[in-house]
Amino acid sequence: MDGKIIVTYKIVCKNDFNLEITLEKLLENEKISKSIKNEFSKGIRNIDINTKNLDSIIKIETKKELYQFEVNKDDFPDLISLAEEDATSRKLVKKECSHIELVNIETIN
Repeated sequence: MDGKIIVTYKIVCKNDFNLEITLEKLLENEKISKSIKNEFSKGIRNIDINTKNLDSIIKIETKKELYQFEVNKDDFPDLISLAEEDATSRKLVKKECSHIELVNIETIN
């Protein structure tokens, strides 16, 4: 196959934080709803917070730097190994941060 692939990955550490919470669960928290009311309706009483879609998901996760490298399309089956090699050559792999997570794979001509 002709062409190239741009691979984007991030380094995952053992102590990284990753949480998904629904909007409904978030708004049930009294401190959060009180904070929203204080910010957007200061001095007004008897206010409720409502939304149309309570199933919306909010992700709270450790912010990570993304890294990229380019390979031939023929190397597609080996992308994880190549990402690990790229991270090792850039000296990104550390004791607590040794896993690779592929974020995006983009083909170019």
